[in-house]
Amino acid sequence: MTERTAAEAKAALRVELRNRRQAFVIDLAQKATLLVDTLQLAEHAAPLIGQARIVAAYLSTPFEPDPMPILLRALDRGAGLALPRVTGPDAPMTFHEWLPGDPLEEGPFRIDQPLATAERVTPDLILAPLVGFDARLNRLGQGAGYYDRAFAAAPDARRIGIAWSAQQADAIPADAHDVPLHAVVTERGVIQ
Repeated sequence: MTERTAAEAKAALRVELRNRRQAFVIDLAQKATLLVDTLQLAEHAAPLIGQARIVAAYLSTPFEPDPMPILLRALDRGAGLALPRVTGPDAPMTFHEWLPGDPLEEGPFRIDQPLATAERVTPDLILAPLVGFDARLNRLGQGAGYYDRAFAAAPDARRIGIAWSAQQADAIPADAHDVPLHAVVTERGVIQ
């Protein structure tokens, strides 16, 4: 598969999986089970926290699973928390210390992030958002490569994708720079 064809395949898959994720969340909301499913996802993730010293996660956007219940469990276990910070399209994504209630500012993609003055940290567990995943633990992100570069910069960190089961694809095209996950947690369980 040529680079252009692989990029086109990923773009088409992103559209399909975003639509599938949105329909899934709307269905959960209509059934009034969204909170239940979010808490079930957190239950499945709890054993993966282990003895992590610093757990990095993301602030969810509409239709993404909310990792906050997982972060609160990690905090209860004594782990430090971190959120990603992005300063521009070519700059690396970094992780900065954060606790619930700490001030945030809007980042370049209109996603809240820690202030520039928050201490930069290296997490040993990264809870990553995704658009799609497959059984081989390949992750399809938004397409900018921030998480792949962050994974490469922290090779010892465990990489856990957080997703709804509806986001699983038969196969995710993987490029040489794509870094696979160690596990994916959904409301149905853990895929390792």
